[in-house]
Amino acid sequence: MQPEQLKTVEWIGTSLDDLKDLPDEVQKQVGYALYIAQIGDKHPDAKPLKGFSGASVLEVVEDFDSDTYRAVYTVKFKKAVYVLHVFQKKSKHGIATSKQDLDLIEKRLQKAKEHYEQFYE
Repeated sequence: MQPEQLKTVEWIGTSLDDLKDLPDEVQKQVGYALYIAQIGDKHPDAKPLKGFSGASVLEVVEDFDSDTYRAVYTVKFKKAVYVLHVFQKKSKHGIATSKQDLDLIEKRLQKAKEHYEQFYE
C-alpha cells in the first residue's frame, strides 16, 4: 500500500488521552499495531475481541512492568481505523474483559460507525 493510501486513525472518546497516559514502551507497541492496521495488515499480537462478531474489532494486549494494557480498535471501515478503548487491565482474575469495558467498547463502536457515515461516505 502506498503511503497516500494509509487509512486514517480516528480516536473515539478518551482513547488518545488514555494512550498518552500509558508507559512509553506500551505507547510504541500500540502505535506500531495501529500502523500495521493502517496499511491493511494485522499485527501478529492483535486478536479478535471476544463478544464482537467476526474479526473487525481487534485488541492488542501488552504486558509491561507486571501490568497489562489493552488497546481495542476496529478495522471494519475501508478508509479509517477507529481506536475504541485503551486501558490498563485492573482485574486480577482471569483474562476476560470486564462487562463495563465491553459496554464502553460497544458504545464507541456505534459512535465510530456514525462518524464514518458522516465524514467518509
